[in-house]
Amino acid sequence: MGKTRSELREKAMVILYQIDIMKDQNIEYNIEELIEENLEINNEFVRDLVYGVITHEEEIDALANKYMKNWTINRIDKTGAQILRMGIYELLYEDDTPDIVAINEAVELAKKYSDAKVRKMINAILDKIIKEK
Repeated sequence: MGKTRSELREKAMVILYQIDIMKDQNIEYNIEELIEENLEINNEFVRDLVYGVITHEEEIDALANKYMKNWTINRIDKTGAQILRMGIYELLYEDDTPDIVAINEAVELAKKYSDAKVRKMINAILDKIIKEK
């Protein structure tokens, strides 16, 4: 049986988190190998999400920082940052995901992996982005 989109988003977040750690520690990595290590089967949704966030990371971070008061995306925990990046990516670049679903999925992941402050920040930023779309 296949995984739900929620479970796939969680896999994508883990992969993006691993990439973030490896970049910080100057460890070489192969995105395809990381995807394969984290998935039992090939999944286009996860691949699109991972590559999309990486490809658009500068624009995503600039947009996130625009809505953060006295804060930047690099100051929140790595997991929270990846959840926020995925949410912004889905809002801006993923036509298959309704905006409300993208926000809800990001908030649900944040409930599981981040503290309440980061969860509220993610929700607020994604909400502001939707209103400006």
